[in-house]
Amino acid sequence: MISQSTVISTSTVISTSTVISTSTVFFASTVSALTRVADAYERMRAVDRPEVWITVRDEAEVRAEAEALDARVAAGEHLPLYGVVAAVKDNIDVAGVPTTAGSRAYSYNPVEDAPAVARLRKAGVIVIGKTNLDQFATGLVGTRSPFGAVRGAWDPTRISGGSSSGSAVATALGIVDIALGTDTAGSGRVPAALCGIVGVKPTVGLVPTTGVVPACRTLDCVTVFARELRLARQAAEVMGGPDGVDPLGRIDQPAAPLDAAPVVAIPTPEHLEGLAEGWADAFARVVASLAASGVQIVEVDIAPLLEAASLLYGGAFVAERTAAVGDFIDTHRDLIGTDIDSTVAQIVLGGAEAKASEYFRDRERLERLGLEGLRRLEGTVALLTPTTTWHPTLDEVAADPIGANSKMGKYTNFANLLDRSALAVPAGVVGGLPFGVMLTGAPFADRTLAQLAERIIAPDVDLLVVGAHLRGQPLNHQLIAAGGSFMAEVKTAPDYRLYALATTPPKPGLARVAEGGAAIAGEVWRLPAAGFGRFVASLPAPMGIGSTVLDDGHTVSGFMCETVALQGAEDITAHGGWRAYRQSLAS
Repeated sequence: MISQSTVISTSTVISTSTVISTSTVFFASTVSALTRVADAYERMRAVDRPEVWITVRDEAEVRAEAEALDARVAAGEHLPLYGVVAAVKDNIDVAGVPTTAGSRAYSYNPVEDAPAVARLRKAGVIVIGKTNLDQFATGLVGTRSPFGAVRGAWDPTRISGGSSSGSAVATALGIVDIALGTDTAGSGRVPAALCGIVGVKPTVGLVPTTGVVPACRTLDCVTVFARELRLARQAAEVMGGPDGVDPLGRIDQPAAPLDAAPVVAIPTPEHLEGLAEGWADAFARVVASLAASGVQIVEVDIAPLLEAASLLYGGAFVAERTAAVGDFIDTHRDLIGTDIDSTVAQIVLGGAEAKASEYFRDRERLERLGLEGLRRLEGTVALLTPTTTWHPTLDEVAADPIGANSKMGKYTNFANLLDRSALAVPAGVVGGLPFGVMLTGAPFADRTLAQLAERIIAPDVDLLVVGAHLRGQPLNHQLIAAGGSFMAEVKTAPDYRLYALATTPPKPGLARVAEGGAAIAGEVWRLPAAGFGRFVASLPAPMGIGSTVLDDGHTVSGFMCETVALQGAEDITAHGGWRAYRQSLAS
């Protein structure tokens, strides 16, 4: 282990000069880019969720790319996102990989990366594939795709959220460390909430949309998903800045940092009605937690903002979707119901009926609603809301595709229309499913929102595993499902003994001893607090969690075994670890 002053790392592999984590115990990842890539493909095969992907890059090609990155870093090159594995929503160009936007007939082969992708790759990110989406980024459900509906990460009978469905699920399942999405009406925030991860929606124009198939060109944003806020924000920072091509590109004008007692708005009670069961109580707990941290909470009637949100699909603004892909759908009407989703076609072609005069009337109405809505938020640094209103099943969306979808965007639709920054973060579990909240702020308040979100997200927990939960072992998937990220290979202090238990699947038991102990090999995984709680609650006897001392003196949570279960168990301490013991049996 290296000293705290040398490296602070997160998720997977981060350059040794990059500081992005605030956990109490710091670990330098020992994984090469090549190893991380191998883990990603292994995880992809293990979860067996083909509907997440539209195109997966050839593994040998990606391994070669990872080897080249490893060589560059070994030669002394600094890459701030070295070895981070990513997925890209399939309406964003990746050179050499088809862009379909969810339609085989629309597919084309880009020769250049979109600037957002190019900047990540330059920083050391490795792209392994393109992900499924609501076709032409039109939807918030993740089911409007001829490549199949993307099932929820936690419950496959429920939706994933959209339109950046595959990107969110690939992140939540631990296949990738980050993923790119897009957001026009909430597509980079709703799936984050339903999958229990972070969704960063930058201010419009901060990240170029060059190389992105437009949904509504003036509103579209490139977004980031991650399981960890700091990594998501770092990726957004890397992607930011005008490219000289996107006419809507903007130079960042960072808002002031949070003051000692920031003021945050929440909706008045009538605008929190209709939430899924238990969500109102979960939201109240987040509000109470923020208030306890020194945040001043004020209730605000957000009716003008919600009315403005209704204009995105209920007014002439939908004509911008028609301008983007309407001609393609119109000339391929024979594909509606097969390669072109029927609901998407209905929405996009419907915009052709809008008149210019209606657009300008709606534009004026939007401006007046925005002026009044934002006036009510004066003096606040952000509006805190649930990210969405419910988490329907696939069957519920199939029964009412437009009505079910419209409920999803209640709190998200107005953000881009009114030039707002926004950030979706996980905020616990309700009924066994993720619950998420969203902070919406002024343009260029992106970093300020992240500072505020750190008060919402409970600290991560570092957990030592020494047996069946190690990478490549049969129970490792449980850590991934809890949102865990591998941190480092470690050894305990020389105060422990390891035993082989008579369990199925085979597991070891770790016990601390007063004398005669040895250092035992293991791994440290970092889990979000909510995921750690679920994981611990599911542990069967005789396993439990206690404090474990590592060979560098740090103390972390770790698996400990009840003494009674060790009676008659084989002492395998001499092997130095579970992997070595299992290999000895195989040989």
